[in-house]
Amino acid sequence: MERVLKDDAVQEKGERARMASFVGAMAIADLVKTTLGPKGMDKILQSTGRGRTVTVTNDGATILKSLHIDNPAAKVLVDISKVQDDEVGDGTTSVVVLAGELLREAEKLVNMKIHPMTIIAGYRMAAECARNALLQKTMDNGENTDKFRSDLMNIAMTTLSSKILSQDKEYFAELAVDAVLRLKGSTNLESIQILKKPGGSLKDSFLDEGFILDKKIGLGQPKRIENANILVANTAMDTDKVKIYGARVRVDSMSKVADIEAAEKQKMREKVNKIIGHGINCFVNRQLIYNFPEELFADAGILAVEHADFEGIERLALVTGGDIASTFDNPESVKLGHCKLIEEIMIGEDRLIHFSGVAMGQACTIVLRGASEHVLDEAERSLHDALCVLSQTVKDTRVIFGGGWPEMVMAKEVDELARKTPGKKSHAIDAFSRALQAIPTIIADNAGLDSAELISQLRAEHHKENSTAGIDVITGGLGDMQKRGICEAFKVKQAIILSATEAAEMILRVDEIITCAPRRREDRM
Repeated sequence: MERVLKDDAVQEKGERARMASFVGAMAIADLVKTTLGPKGMDKILQSTGRGRTVTVTNDGATILKSLHIDNPAAKVLVDISKVQDDEVGDGTTSVVVLAGELLREAEKLVNMKIHPMTIIAGYRMAAECARNALLQKTMDNGENTDKFRSDLMNIAMTTLSSKILSQDKEYFAELAVDAVLRLKGSTNLESIQILKKPGGSLKDSFLDEGFILDKKIGLGQPKRIENANILVANTAMDTDKVKIYGARVRVDSMSKVADIEAAEKQKMREKVNKIIGHGINCFVNRQLIYNFPEELFADAGILAVEHADFEGIERLALVTGGDIASTFDNPESVKLGHCKLIEEIMIGEDRLIHFSGVAMGQACTIVLRGASEHVLDEAERSLHDALCVLSQTVKDTRVIFGGGWPEMVMAKEVDELARKTPGKKSHAIDAFSRALQAIPTIIADNAGLDSAELISQLRAEHHKENSTAGIDVITGGLGDMQKRGICEAFKVKQAIILSATEAAEMILRVDEIITCAPRRREDRM
């Protein structure tokens, strides 16, 4: 038979293609499985690039993002964990593990000669049923401020307990909740700045209202300004040299060179005067400021900050309510930023500039301290997860318990659905409930507990009405999730179920994998 594809292209059909995609997806799920739950372990990721940077993390999305994967089905799982991270911030590991378990169950069903489309139809019904089961059990304290705050605290502590911050989770949960409540319902986390400063211990981290810029104040300039008018700019403040590449100026005497220098200085002086003409007392520039303009600013009593990085000035403009300017000809069209006080503060050994009483009241800065860069990076990721989940919960105030409780509630309902459903679909629905129970099983396994024993106890508990039992990894038995205050956001769980089901469905539909032939460079000889 003539070959349709090019020589190096590979085509896998039917059973082999399905096997390849199942195996790839399950391998990815097993890779991140051990990071699930409060007793999950971390992974060290070492890059092969320059500098061989090392990342220590147990955040599912971070681990999967760093992997270079060849298997197409595995890439689907990496994508769902990324989407979960962008959408709700937490549950990145759970979503991959659940999708992996769904595929593991599907593989058994396919071997029993059940058609993939039948399995997909069953999974669809089961996912809908699971979501409705959870919806009936959600709690909503959105109206009651005090109760809602304690819900938020519980959610933050549950999210942080599987991360590096688990030792000081009350402290960091407090920080995260304060920061998110300042946002007053917006999910824009831009106005919460996280600064990392090595040194001290994690306990020394603090929340500061206002904005901290990681720069020093120039020489001879005021160290403290009240009721500041701030001009945020992105402009060149080095002496305006003749900036044409390879330009030469020929002169016939030294005095002419002095004239050119004087003209350059004069040009700079005019630019500085234009800037001062805006009626400001603080000038923040993204590019550098030479000594001469710095002197002029100091004489005018203006605080000038150079080399504020791009993210820094964007955030500063957002927080103080100003615009980023690059031309200064018409002062009335430039929007200045305002704040009540600018002063220099010390954190550890470093000096920083602190803007307090800024126009955007919700702005705040969380300063993280820690033993090393790796600890700080991981702490920042953990805190970012908590902030994302909290800001989503403030918007959608429904809360459920955690610790394997939601999975058991869903599995019970899905089981009942399987008994009522005639036909081969019921096998798929049954498989879905087994996949759901795999999550508490893995949480127990990671904590070194006897998972089979615990899950059977938990299932028996959940056949009583309104049980709030879940796995308590601290005592190593069953615990009352309501008393322990282990809560999760409903939105996170819902996203996990829907994404995992859709991803599993997509991989199940595959019956052929075609790998294209690589492009060859034509021989130029």
